[in-house]
Amino acid sequence: MPKRAKNKVIAIVGPTACGKTNLAVKLAKAFNGEIISADSRQVYIGMNIGTGKDLNEYGNIKYHLIDVVSPKKQYSLAQFQKEAYKAIDDILKRNKLPIIAGGTGLYVDAITKGYILSQSKPNKELRNKLSKKTLKELQSIIKKYKLKVNESDFKNKRRLERLIEIHKTEKDFKPKNNPRYNVLTLGIKYPKEIIDKRIDKRLIERIEKEGMIQEVKKLHKKGVSYKRLEDFGLEYKYVSYYLKNIITYDELIKKLSIAIHQFAKRQLTWFKRDKQINWIKNITEAKNKVKRFIF
Repeated sequence: MPKRAKNKVIAIVGPTACGKTNLAVKLAKAFNGEIISADSRQVYIGMNIGTGKDLNEYGNIKYHLIDVVSPKKQYSLAQFQKEAYKAIDDILKRNKLPIIAGGTGLYVDAITKGYILSQSKPNKELRNKLSKKTLKELQSIIKKYKLKVNESDFKNKRRLERLIEIHKTEKDFKPKNNPRYNVLTLGIKYPKEIIDKRIDKRLIERIEKEGMIQEVKKLHKKGVSYKRLEDFGLEYKYVSYYLKNIITYDELIKKLSIAIHQFAKRQLTWFKRDKQINWIKNITEAKNKVKRFIF
């Protein structure tokens, strides 16, 4: 195999259920790579089924940024970026290919675009004012200032308070970029009807065969509050509602299906705005692009 160019990284993006992990594993096997998960929920220990970790799919391929923190604790974008940089630098040092794979657009961009994240100190007076506002009021402020926020964080009151605080404290709060790596970003593109079918099929499998409801029960039994589980959104939110007898089983399936389809649409909207993404249709096309990029 020809000598590989240094400092090059692959990123794989796309909506939920499009096969990002599967493609990442195939590329890792073909090009001696390791995978960095860019998923805001896969960092949490014990949240396996709802986040689609699919750990068996990795085989002997080494992965990073999965199962790194308790779901009882907060995990920030800055923490993720720091750990991701550390993992990527180590992979490159060992002359292997780092492959980022995930559907959390903000996490992917933090690495690939090299966001310079805020180091502003807490503003106690402002924080006290924001703490008295409702979640909906905070969300309205976020929309007003057009601040970038991760999907799960949009329903996390404390995260929104901090983001608004940063915006108010720093006049020019917009992520500034300082890319560390030369990145080839591949986007998986399938017709909407195929993604829709995959989402529905995977939802039923997770609920009826893989034990999604049991997973949420177990997390709650271990001390993760329903409020915290609901903050994670999607599967954890609606299964928590079901376990609290707020919705029926049929409503769980229906409401969760709608929520996941909407989530996939938002993911695509996020990624489509990035003109640097190379949209691919199959593994052969992906391999050819990677080969031209790294050698």
